[in-house]
This record gives sequence, C-alpha cells and structure tokens, in this order.
Amino acid sequence: MEVLIVEDDDAMASALEAAVRSAGHRATRVSRGADALLIHRRFEVILLDLGLPDLDGIDVLRKLRQVTSCPILILTARDDERSVVLGLRSGADDYLVKPVKLVELLARIEAVTRRTVRTGESQHHSIVLGELDVDLDRRVAAVGPRVLSLTPTEFELLALLIRHAGSVVTREQILDALWGDAFLASSRSLDVHLTGLRAKLQLPGFIINVRGVGYRVEADLA
Repeated sequence: MEVLIVEDDDAMASALEAAVRSAGHRATRVSRGADALLIHRRFEVILLDLGLPDLDGIDVLRKLRQVTSCPILILTARDDERSVVLGLRSGADDYLVKPVKLVELLARIEAVTRRTVRTGESQHHSIVLGELDVDLDRRVAAVGPRVLSLTPTEFELLALLIRHAGSVVTREQILDALWGDAFLASSRSLDVHLTGLRAKLQLPGFIINVRGVGYRVEADLA
C-alpha cells in the first residue's frame, strides 16, 4: 500500500517510515498539512499528526474528509479526552497516542484497510429498516429524504448493526470488526463513534443499549 505520513518530527517520521516499509508498504513523508492536502490522492492510508507547523491537524483532517474516504489514523501526543473525541468526530478512523507501539500501529493499519477492501468486494445491495435506507455498495445512508453525512467508521458501525438487526452485537464483536482486535482497540473510540452515529440518525431508541453486553437494532420498524 501507499502510506502518507504527515509528521513534522524527523525522528518520529523516520521510525514510522521504517515500520511501514518493514511491513511491505511504501511510505511517503511530508511535514506540513498543506503538502498533505496537495498530494493525498495517490495514497491508500494516511497517518496524521495533529501538531503541524502550518495548520492544525484537526483542520487538515476535516479538509481531507471533504474530498476522500481514505482511512486516516491520527498519531499525536494529545491524549486529553476533548482531543480524542474531536479527532474521531472529525472523521478519523482511529486515534493513537504517542509513543505508539509500532506493532500495534501496523495492526491498526491492517484493520482499517481490511475493512475498506471488504466493503469494496461486497455485492450491490441495500438494507431498509423503516425510514432508514442503507446502500452498502455506494456507502450512502438516508433517513427518509435526509442523506446522512457519516464518517467512514460511523458508516461501518451502522452497517454492522443493521446486518445483524434483531440480534445483539457485543462490544467485543464491534471492536474486532471495526478495528481488527478487540483487545487492542479502544473502547473509548467506539463510544465516540456511536454517539456521533446516534446524533446523525436522529432516531431515538433505534440503537438499543443491551447493558453489559452490546447493542441491538430492531429488525422490524414501523
């Protein structure tokens, strides 16, 4: 894969490049957000630092999300709750706090790209539940005439839940399906994406919290 590393720290960038290349991928590094916005089109995965010299990483993330559905993983020293929530709600597929274990980073990259490939290989079909219409091939979801502006991870979460409509999907199953490893993945990330999805759906009671187990959507909705 072609991986774009957006990182202004030379030592960190060198370590990331070495890790990415050791896994057989190709890596290109830029140190400025403006450069990332110029060349992002030829990359399959983007690793994005938030502390960039020219633009705030969150602004770069938002601009990228307007033009690409490419998986974006944030790598940053910002570990406060507000930054994590803001990054995930702005469209990041994952959020890792430095220093990050390179083995875990590679696992996260594999997880988000595996999700993308799986979606690309799916046959064209839609699922309709009441007012909700989800086109799994075009990756478009709508409630009645209202098309939802979902991040890639929010769409994957919605698709997973509606594929299992009527059944409980455990938190571990969700973490494993969306991030590749239920034990490595951050439960906090799931909570943020779930909150964002519920807010955009505007369907109270649609996603039911099964206490201590997971989540369920009803198979039959009036």
